[in-house]
Amino acid sequence: MSTMAQRGGDDAVPADALTAWLACAVPELPVDGPVAVERISGGHSNLTYRITDAAGGRWALRRPPTAMVLATAHDMSREWRFLTALADTPVPVPRPVAYCADPGVIGAEFYVMDYVDGLVLATRADADRLAEPARAPAAYALIDVLADLHAVDPDAVGLGDLRRPGSYLERQLRRWHRQVHESLVPDLSVVDAVHDRLVRRAAELPPSEVRIAHGDYRLGNVAVGPDGTLRAVFDWELATLGDPLADLGWLVASWGRPGDREVPTIDGPSLAAGFPDAADLVERYARRSGRDVGDLAFYVAFARWRSACIGAGVYSRYVSGAMGDAPPDEFARARLAGLQVQVEQALAALD
Repeated sequence: MSTMAQRGGDDAVPADALTAWLACAVPELPVDGPVAVERISGGHSNLTYRITDAAGGRWALRRPPTAMVLATAHDMSREWRFLTALADTPVPVPRPVAYCADPGVIGAEFYVMDYVDGLVLATRADADRLAEPARAPAAYALIDVLADLHAVDPDAVGLGDLRRPGSYLERQLRRWHRQVHESLVPDLSVVDAVHDRLVRRAAELPPSEVRIAHGDYRLGNVAVGPDGTLRAVFDWELATLGDPLADLGWLVASWGRPGDREVPTIDGPSLAAGFPDAADLVERYARRSGRDVGDLAFYVAFARWRSACIGAGVYSRYVSGAMGDAPPDEFARARLAGLQVQVEQALAALD
């Protein structure tokens, strides 16, 4: 995980204003003196900062990005709801500390939680930070926690009001199809072909349970210890109530192994030696959850298509100049080629 040091804070999280708010709103928090602020993750999604006081106490703060915030995106109160709802469940999450709905404090709503130390393995290079004997335990802990998440009853933890009528898959297909057609990708013919097949197949699936779906479940959104123990699940900004197999399909689509015929959606840590194959994770999930995974191929195809739609948005923001200087032509070509690979793989799986 990249770290951008901001000693004393920056415009996104002014340290003096945050220190004053903590002293007033959370007097029970043992903050010693003015805090220092370091950005530890973020970019196009919600930003995470490490907050450190003079005595070495550490917390984490989440806030929306500072630019290109959509009206319906980056809802910190929603993310806070999932975090607090799961705090007393078997799903490991950072302890929630406080939520601030007043954008006048630091310029946006935000929340503070305990800082959880651990390894966040987002890329193939990150895997080198975890000893090879601990990689299989980390993978199995990841899939066990996913099954535990999907065992949580949303009504029992106070999230039942987020339940929406109709089909989760239909809503997702409609949403992402609309968004990809707002992108600057020049040729969406294969994206449309996959969408049409997914719509037809989704209508044939049996009704799914409504469970908490993380939305971006992978090793890059959890912290693991040096022994592979999963310490916390982060980044609940895409969480919703929906089909649990969508989370499993997303994880499988991203889980590449050396020698695989299909290209994973990300250049993730599972490409390193020592991690189990995706089939082992699926079998373990089915055994732990008791859930039928016979239609998983559909969910993997859906994940590849959704990944391509998300990639189209990222591509468009760059080439339009919304992210600063225009990228070189090879960057744009690589982005387009990558999303094309994913939709073509999805199409082949659905034919």
